[in-house]
Amino acid sequence: MVKVLIVDDALFIRKTIKMHIEKNGFQVVGEAENGFEAVSKYLECQPDLVTMDITMPNTNGIESLKKIMSLDPNAKVVMVSAIGQETYIRKAILNGAKSFIVKPFTEEVIVRTLSRVSDL
Repeated sequence: MVKVLIVDDALFIRKTIKMHIEKNGFQVVGEAENGFEAVSKYLECQPDLVTMDITMPNTNGIESLKKIMSLDPNAKVVMVSAIGQETYIRKAILNGAKSFIVKPFTEEVIVRTLSRVSDL
């Protein structure tokens, strides 16, 4: 079973992702509501995969992605954000993100993307 850490400042989004992926065979091992918390939860939970929002208080998703990748170059992080601008996507991919999902997303899109990334 693939262990997932969900990072988003919006409780509704965290719960939505959790609901979609748990009923499709993923195990949610942790949640974080900001980028700073994401890094400590990553170390604590040791997930196989992370979903990471870009726009969050304290530390944004790109900075958190960089920190996680510096701690674990093999980390599998999927960015999930309403910001669908190409510059953010490019920046995330250049900093180690394995994929990018734009909000609003469907269950099918998030499950398919996480399944593909978990197989990398």
